Amino acid sequence: MTHFVSTNNQSILEYGVNITLEQAKMIMTAAEKEAAAHHWPVAIAIVDTGARLVMLHKMDHTQIGSILVAQQKAETAASFKRPSKIFEDAIAQGGVKLRTLGMSNVTPLEGGIPLVIGGKVIGAIGVSGVQSQQDAQVAEAGASALSASP
Repeated sequence: MTHFVSTNNQSILEYGVNITLEQAKMIMTAAEKEAAAHHWPVAIAIVDTGARLVMLHKMDHTQIGSILVAQQKAETAASFKRPSKIFEDAIAQGGVKLRTLGMSNVTPLEGGIPLVIGGKVIGAIGVSGVQSQQDAQVAEAGASALSASP
């Protein structure tokens, strides 16, 4: 399932209704299962369309700093309706794209992805605690549970 709109795609995602607590619980369960399977101590944040926290779990032995980073990754994905990795990639390109560093509401680290149902963003998930690619793997596992639900 595609959880974002490519920057090359002309269509733009719209916001839908906010994620429900039941949806957040299902997503959180799947994300935690993925992290536990790899013994990755992570913090997982789920936010609504307004980037307001709906659910936050810190797994045992997760570094405290990851709590805020997970939330910021989720907020970035919800606010901009695209994965936080897009901003990481932009900064890596350098040049004029370094302007992204001046945006106080962007966390340019992989691990935040929008949650999409029916082509509409209902919230986002952010994960922090291990390598960014691993954070993204956990976030994707959570988001995939949403797409697998009836």
